[in-house]
Amino acid sequence: MMWDTVNFVNLKDVIANNANYVSLDWKVDMRSQERSLKNERVNSSVYYKYFQDEVKYLKETKDEEDNLKTKVKWISFKDQFFSATLIAGNYFNEATIKTFTAPNRSHYLKTMSASINIPLNLTSNQSIPFSFYFGPNKYNTLRKYHLDLERQIPLGWSFFLMQWINRYAVIPVFDFLSKFALNYGIIILILTILLKIVLFPIAYKTYTSSAKMRVLKPDVDEIGNKFPKKEDAMKKQQAVMTLYKKAGVNPMSGCVPLLLQMPILIALFRFFPSSIELRQQSFLWAHDLSSYDSILNLPFTIPFYGDHVSLFCLLMTISTIVYTKINNDMMSGSTQQMPGMKTMMYLMPVMFLGFFNDYSSGLSYYYLLANLITFAQMWAFRKFVNEDAIRVKIQENKRRLLRFQVFRNGLKIWLNSEAIILKDKLYHCLIV
Repeated sequence: MMWDTVNFVNLKDVIANNANYVSLDWKVDMRSQERSLKNERVNSSVYYKYFQDEVKYLKETKDEEDNLKTKVKWISFKDQFFSATLIAGNYFNEATIKTFTAPNRSHYLKTMSASINIPLNLTSNQSIPFSFYFGPNKYNTLRKYHLDLERQIPLGWSFFLMQWINRYAVIPVFDFLSKFALNYGIIILILTILLKIVLFPIAYKTYTSSAKMRVLKPDVDEIGNKFPKKEDAMKKQQAVMTLYKKAGVNPMSGCVPLLLQMPILIALFRFFPSSIELRQQSFLWAHDLSSYDSILNLPFTIPFYGDHVSLFCLLMTISTIVYTKINNDMMSGSTQQMPGMKTMMYLMPVMFLGFFNDYSSGLSYYYLLANLITFAQMWAFRKFVNEDAIRVKIQENKRRLLRFQVFRNGLKIWLNSEAIILKDKLYHCLIV
């Protein structure tokens, strides 16, 4: 960060006496520096922080202009991995900021401009301190200035779980492992293994829940045969829930662990494309883990896909389809899927192929590793989870619940009879 001072000396006869501010006009035609212009543009905009308040920004996906009517602490022109930030020693009065994208210009990213009002007092000579930051959007580097500059890095600030995962788990692991001069492909592998270890209890809970549902599938089918009519859907649902209660099975227990994993998946989706640590870092055939890993450039453009083939993205898609097939085979033995749901589950990986083809290869590589480790976990679960033992335990739960119900009903009958006897005795006493 560079510090500087603007000195206003003997300007009474140059600037109007009633002027209480001067305007600083700042404009930059930003050049594209990365492989994917599309991804670079959706990660570039004007960021700003209100004085003693929160950080905001103009929308990245379209040209926009805004008039900042209150005090501003800093204004930053940010692209995917770098930023140029003007920071007030105290504050700027007001500012007008704008982004504009000119068409058909090669190596051009965006035009960003700011017209900033700087407080001025002409009654005496005045010095206005400010500072510039020109540098990388690296979390620990920006955070040390205590100006919320790190908020320019999209770590999922809108949802506390996502930002906590990135700030207190992913970034510390990256920083720690990078001290050993490891290739970042290896660092991503270690990170994936560590996350899978943390999520292992959730994965185990999900698998055992699906195993219990598979064991109960014949009973559920039998209930379905008893209530084949649509008008009996409520009775069928009540009977199924009674069956689950008797067996000690919660049908939602398999969904909750999956929901708990979602913040991690989304957090990493935000982290990898914005991580300057991956910029220009090669691994295997990928020359830059922050961008796509093209192994074949096509002589034409395929709609929704692009003009190249990213191998990590392709392998990730194939592994996701295989995972979907395995998961569908497992779930087909436990629950009835809604019509069209199976087709939708296969359609999603194909959509990912088009979406991730132009995205960070580091992210596709992570998802590929996550799928491969999941396959290994599922193989281990099948070896060590005994469904026959689960069936025996479920039957024991049913018998235990039945014994409890018999005891409860007997206790209720006994209490009722005792109440009747007590009532007769009380009536007899009153008569006497």
